[in-house]
Amino acid sequence: MIYAVTLLGLTLRLRLIKSNLHTFETFQCLIINRDVEVSVQSTLHFLLCINEVPDQRRPSQAEVKGSVSYSSVLVNIGKCLLVIILVPPFLNYASLQREAQMLLPKDGQIVDVGLGQKMHLLCKGRGKPVVILDAPTGMSSDVWFHVQENVASLTKVCTYDRMGLGFSKRLMQNETTGTEKVWDMSTTGRMVDDLHRLLGAAGIVGPFILVGSELGALNSRFYTHIHDVQVSDLVLIDPIPEDIFEENKWKEYWYGKVVPSFQAKQFSAATGLSRMLIILGAIEPTVKGENVSEEVIQRQKYLQSNPAHQSAAVDEHYFLNESAAQVRDITKFKPLSSRTSVSVLTGDSFDMQMPEHLNQMVAKLQKRFLEESYPSANHIHIKGADRRMIYKKPSAISQHLRKLVNQRQAKQQSE
Repeated sequence: MIYAVTLLGLTLRLRLIKSNLHTFETFQCLIINRDVEVSVQSTLHFLLCINEVPDQRRPSQAEVKGSVSYSSVLVNIGKCLLVIILVPPFLNYASLQREAQMLLPKDGQIVDVGLGQKMHLLCKGRGKPVVILDAPTGMSSDVWFHVQENVASLTKVCTYDRMGLGFSKRLMQNETTGTEKVWDMSTTGRMVDDLHRLLGAAGIVGPFILVGSELGALNSRFYTHIHDVQVSDLVLIDPIPEDIFEENKWKEYWYGKVVPSFQAKQFSAATGLSRMLIILGAIEPTVKGENVSEEVIQRQKYLQSNPAHQSAAVDEHYFLNESAAQVRDITKFKPLSSRTSVSVLTGDSFDMQMPEHLNQMVAKLQKRFLEESYPSANHIHIKGADRRMIYKKPSAISQHLRKLVNQRQAKQQSE
């Protein structure tokens, strides 16, 4: 990964005073003007360049006391610390500006959805029905890389970045249309309104297969209940039960651990720390493997270092309880049409890194809401999987989607 560095022309010298047995030395730290192919070794050499200074005449104690004071030493140390604090964010910002243009998917398009908003849409393949993929909470469309590649050989498959995530930059003013003006930013109601305008602006017509995971599943449910004519099949992957935030233990876990962890990621990205950790190998891309292109890998690193993307991820997690409440209300107000088939994919647990009692709670609530809302749904269990199955077990998801596509295409041909 190229870490573009601007000429700083900065030389900091810290003079230490010889007193009794102490020696007088000069340290010089330079930041060099060049593009650096970053590795652990080159990074360390880049950050700290120590040049030895030839022996000089040792000053007498009188000269030292007269020319140097402890206050000047502290000032110089403060300058060094100030540079260490300020330089990484500036370098990270400069790199983000360059990478935003370089890493935009070649097959993707930035679609003007009206109201001053533009969203990133990436479609692959040809044919009908079109498959629309909605990502999990706080994640970009790259999470669908494997699934999209596997299904695009049969039909057209589209992924998109929700507002603020990935390459769908969030603008200050984002008014919704019609009755959806009541929906707040980063909630399901607003996201569904954005998606509806995106599909309309891109000329994607239904009926299509709508697939969502976690928050994407909430969005897909909301969209299908409102625009049921446009959706032939609804696929829910690890759906979040809308009543989950009525459980105190879940709220304590979500707002005590999950949300703060994403706030820490946002702070790390804003300070440039995330980029340094990526360089050192402490942070790895979510989607990886032999078939993942270098472009996708670099794009994930770019988003991990992007404070705007991380800020949107924080908001989606923070307002997830409101999104769940919106879905609960809309399902009561407008039941799902019987014309739409529903499939639900779950693993052995919701999150293998989560305490077992919380996994049991999610499973219990999932079962209840499926029985109440979608009693005829086709429930598929993916062995050894959890909510990360999209990128850890993509073949299982792809297999089910390909089956749905084949069924719909056969029905279209018979008609």
